[in-house]
Amino acid sequence: MKADNNYTFAIGVSIVLHLLLVIALIFGSDFSLDDKAKPNTIQAVVIDPGTIAKQANQIRQERERAERAEQDRLKKLKQQAERLEKNRKAEEERIRRLKEKQVQEKKAARQAEEERKKAVAEAKKEKERAVAAEAERKRKADAAAKAEAAKQAKIKADKEKAAKEAAKKVQLEKERVAKAEADRKAKEKAAKAEAERKAKAEAERVAKAKAAEKARKEKAAKAEAERKQKEAALNDIFSGLEDETVQNLSAKDKHINDEKARYAAIFIQTIQQNLLTDESYIGKACDVRIKLSSTGLLLNVTTLSGDAQVCRAAKAAVTKVNVFPMPKDTDVIAELVNIRLTVQPE
Repeated sequence: MKADNNYTFAIGVSIVLHLLLVIALIFGSDFSLDDKAKPNTIQAVVIDPGTIAKQANQIRQERERAERAEQDRLKKLKQQAERLEKNRKAEEERIRRLKEKQVQEKKAARQAEEERKKAVAEAKKEKERAVAAEAERKRKADAAAKAEAAKQAKIKADKEKAAKEAAKKVQLEKERVAKAEADRKAKEKAAKAEAERKAKAEAERVAKAKAAEKARKEKAAKAEAERKQKEAALNDIFSGLEDETVQNLSAKDKHINDEKARYAAIFIQTIQQNLLTDESYIGKACDVRIKLSSTGLLLNVTTLSGDAQVCRAAKAAVTKVNVFPMPKDTDVIAELVNIRLTVQPE
């Protein structure tokens, strides 16, 4: 667009120059007036056609030369414009490349700056991590040292505690052995005293039993004498048949009493076998009443009198027996179904 404007301008200039040249040729002759001539006198000028043709030819040639020059100039201007355009484009390309290079350099610089900042930040973080790691290591080391110190202190305390406990155990064991020995001696002494007491009680019981047996025999002998006296009196009154009946009844009563005593002893022995005794029960007794069925099954047991603890033990023993042995004789059974017994722990 710029080249076209320059070309139009050149043509306009050429035309103006040609017009000026023609005017100069026309007015190139001497048209000056003589000072002495009259103001109204006109001097004719004769123009040679050849001269005009020559001048016209010169003007045409000049114009052609001017046109050629103008064309050459315009060509040069065009070439110059093309060179300038090429240079402009080259310059623009150079500038574009330079700008791209600058952009790339700025980008690279930014990236480098970012990388630098990143590296600085990473180095800072690494330093912070290293500082934190060192602090953590020191903390762990301190904690480990404290833990080790606490562990050693605990081990020392445990050892001291174990030593104290061991000494205490030894002392307790000594005291236990001494107490056991004292208890053993006390038990031996108590056992000896108990044995002596039992022996004395047994001797007293035997003596009492002998005395009771003697009294029983004496009583039986007295009863027998009385019975004989009665029988003699009856013999005097009744006939021989009646005398025989009385004798049979007396023998039956004696048999029933003997069987009752024998089974009572069996009952007491059975209860004694199931009786839970204690040393404190020795010398104490309890009277119980036992009600049985005809087959010996326990129906009821009642404590009548005696030591409370012995009575509880006797009642429990009777309940544990549950079934007592019974004779076949119904008369003896009748005496045993509701019997009073004396339980005396041995």
